[in-house]
Amino acid sequence: MAEAIVSRVLEKLSSVLEEEVSRITNVHGEVEKLASNFRAIKAVLEDAERQQMGKEKASVRDWLYKLKEVSYDIENVLDEWSTTIFKSKLEKKKICSFIPSPSFCFNRGKLLHKTAHKILELNGRLDVIANEREKYGLKELSVEKPIRREQTTSLINLAEVRGRVMDKERIVDILLNAGRIDVISIVGVGGIGKTTLAQVAFNNEKVESHFEKRIWVCVSDPFDVMRIAKAILTSLGGNAWQNLVELEDVLKLLRDSVKDKKFLLVLDDVWTEQYERWGLLRESLSSGSLGSKILVTTRKETVARTMGCTTLFPVEQLSEEESWLLFCQIAFLGRSNEDRENLREIGRKIAGKCKGLPLALKTMGGLMLLKKTIKEWQSVLDSEIWELEVAEEGLFRPLMFSYYDLPSHLRQCFSYCAVFPKDYVIEKSQLIELWMALGFLKGTKHRDMETVGQDYFNDLSMRSFFQDFEKDENGGIIRCKMHDIVHDFAQFLTRGECLIMEAGSSSSIEGFNESARHVMLMIPYSSDECPTRIYEAENLHTLLVDAGVVSSYDVDLLKLFDKLKCLRILKCQSESIEKCPKQIGNLIHLRSLDLSNNRCLEELPDAVCDLYNLLILDISKCWKLRSLPCRMGNLINLWHLRNKSTARVEFMPKGMEKLTCLRTLSEFVVDSGGKGAALSELGNLIHLRGDLYVRGLRNVRDEREAEKAQLRNKKGLTTLFLAIGSTHLKKSEVSEASVLVLEALEPPSDLERLLIWAYKCPTPTLGVWPSWILSLTKLKFFGLGNCVNVEQLPPLWKLPSLESLLLLQIGGMKKVGVEFLGIETSSLSPSSFSSSVVAFPNLKSLEFRDIEEWEEWDYGSRGEEDIKIMPRLSSLKIDGCEKLKMLPDSILRSITLQNLKICRSPVISRRCQEGYQRHISHIPKVEFR
Repeated sequence: MAEAIVSRVLEKLSSVLEEEVSRITNVHGEVEKLASNFRAIKAVLEDAERQQMGKEKASVRDWLYKLKEVSYDIENVLDEWSTTIFKSKLEKKKICSFIPSPSFCFNRGKLLHKTAHKILELNGRLDVIANEREKYGLKELSVEKPIRREQTTSLINLAEVRGRVMDKERIVDILLNAGRIDVISIVGVGGIGKTTLAQVAFNNEKVESHFEKRIWVCVSDPFDVMRIAKAILTSLGGNAWQNLVELEDVLKLLRDSVKDKKFLLVLDDVWTEQYERWGLLRESLSSGSLGSKILVTTRKETVARTMGCTTLFPVEQLSEEESWLLFCQIAFLGRSNEDRENLREIGRKIAGKCKGLPLALKTMGGLMLLKKTIKEWQSVLDSEIWELEVAEEGLFRPLMFSYYDLPSHLRQCFSYCAVFPKDYVIEKSQLIELWMALGFLKGTKHRDMETVGQDYFNDLSMRSFFQDFEKDENGGIIRCKMHDIVHDFAQFLTRGECLIMEAGSSSSIEGFNESARHVMLMIPYSSDECPTRIYEAENLHTLLVDAGVVSSYDVDLLKLFDKLKCLRILKCQSESIEKCPKQIGNLIHLRSLDLSNNRCLEELPDAVCDLYNLLILDISKCWKLRSLPCRMGNLINLWHLRNKSTARVEFMPKGMEKLTCLRTLSEFVVDSGGKGAALSELGNLIHLRGDLYVRGLRNVRDEREAEKAQLRNKKGLTTLFLAIGSTHLKKSEVSEASVLVLEALEPPSDLERLLIWAYKCPTPTLGVWPSWILSLTKLKFFGLGNCVNVEQLPPLWKLPSLESLLLLQIGGMKKVGVEFLGIETSSLSPSSFSSSVVAFPNLKSLEFRDIEEWEEWDYGSRGEEDIKIMPRLSSLKIDGCEKLKMLPDSILRSITLQNLKICRSPVISRRCQEGYQRHISHIPKVEFR
């Protein structure tokens, strides 16, 4: 973790050295000295990281801590420097003058002198740390030093194995299956029981009799093809390989030795992701008989994929009862029945803390075996696992192997997760944004920071650092958790640096470390104030206030902004916040500001626009917020502006077009009086993606303004909500301009969700719809709401991907007929249709709501006979359609319809319950209200 911060500082030092202004004073020389010291220290960091778990762990750990502290302080100074330079450039002030001027001396000289003094002091601290590396014997690992891991064997006492009955049976069944030479990968976090499961399968009687040869090789790291091949040959018998020195000869011998033999090969503890190494070995093994199996255990899903596994077998944690049995087997060994009974309740709680991880259960069981009294057991129960010495020596050592296998950039990303409480549901997108705000992610020309963050998250997931994944409809991970023991390990790595503080908990507050860098503050709903000790943590980089259901606890923002000036991330939610003080401008390092759900917040100060480093601003659900700061255009580094559900904001400030880095803009409001940004300012925001809600489109009088918004070029947009008018507009206020504006707002062709709100056709018969609707071939949802003068709906039946259709408050619609299927009444002749025509081919959900004038839904006999209508419809909801009289036959005959719900529609409801009852009896769920 230290290596990542050191690398980050070195990169910033290089930037300062490139600045010509740094040469004006002695800053340049001091920066060069800093860089030199950091390069020397970085060379020995890998050795230090490994030694902190050894005999010199306390002193080396303290050395690493001091190094991180000074690195953070230097990063702050460099950040102040670059922010001031950036601000000066933005304000178009000349800062690189070699002829001193009063304004330069006044504005820049003070900064340069202050920065030089700070760097001089920091250089002194770093000198001491750099010299101490020799004291601890830290050396540069020119060739990566392999980590010594315990060797495993196939030997196991089956009588001592607890649980995994279903897993054992499944693995054995897979091994006994006939077929090709399959690779089965057992995947899971360190200590979950992968090797034990492989040992049990290897020693199963059916497996023994099924295979001619069974071979067990402990691979570990590195993946030495020569060593592995010789180990396999040794197990096969014979010693012909002993005189061979060339890999070519050994692999040929291996190929001949397994030829036409049905073998089981277990490769335990595989780490390599280099296909070339595995490919050499696999080629030699391919001569074996069909039905041979290769069973691999690994912590990394990427390894399983590299090895071309045919079956991926993720190992889950033990059940509560299985955990208890394993714990008892060790902890209660040799104890009397009376002792067992007295310790049972506490023991179950201790076993529960292990969360089904076998290694943790064995480690804690071994510890409790040595504890004699209830008091000693209670003391262990009251302790955090990561604080116990036995955890470091036994439990965390296997996890440390996984940690050392991570590159430095992933180490810091994983370690930061210690800021979340146990069992916390981690939002993937939020985690990536936190990494981004802390500078953990570095984009490239072709891959932006968030794409890199996605890769980092996926890498950690495949290495089993995350679990309990929640996925979207496309199989993408959206949320996850960490196993409690993995979380304990992260806390062990970041002790004193990442803290979780709970308001109202005296032990949590008393244990608070003022030098902490990252804190999540948990505030129960019953709590009415923020702990005052949080204001003392002046080095904080992260402050995440989690109030659950938003409470009205008191927080002194003025004090917070005055004290916590190093903050990079601030999330603060309270119903007591009505105004944000202008002192927020003090937080010049801030990258992420989350003020969402502050329902009483009415105003943001213009000082927010002095936060030039800001990447993320979230003010969603600030319902009383009246406006955005007028200098928003200054925030040119902003990536995400989340302003959803800020209905009182009536316009966007001018200058929005300068925010060319924006990826997220939840809402854009078109001004009616000329005070705010024009719709055309959206044109420059070419990176927008996700959801965009544009309201106030009635104020756009010229379609050319809409064309300049260039919505069709924003390829990342997936959802578009276009609100043209509002419910209170008079008919006289509607002109043909809205039709032309809507036509000019053509979205990207890959759009997935579209809602058009308050569209008012100039005349009832015109029914003008934009021509681009039919080009939206990827559209899955379409909504039309609060529209008037609509007698004919748009030709949505042709959209091949449409799955959900919502029609809400459609004024003027009295009938849904063949035109809904794209058929003109005049063309209803038998030769007009092809039997292959399908209307709404993928529609699954159809909802009509509050359409007061709607009376008929009838396609006519020809329409229903000649066209296949909605062949995949599963849900139909009709709500508030009081005049609707009947349902079309195609609906009544639908064999795919699973849910029919009719509410506040008395005519059709009565008919369905009386005359249509036998027609709808096949629908599984029918509801009338």
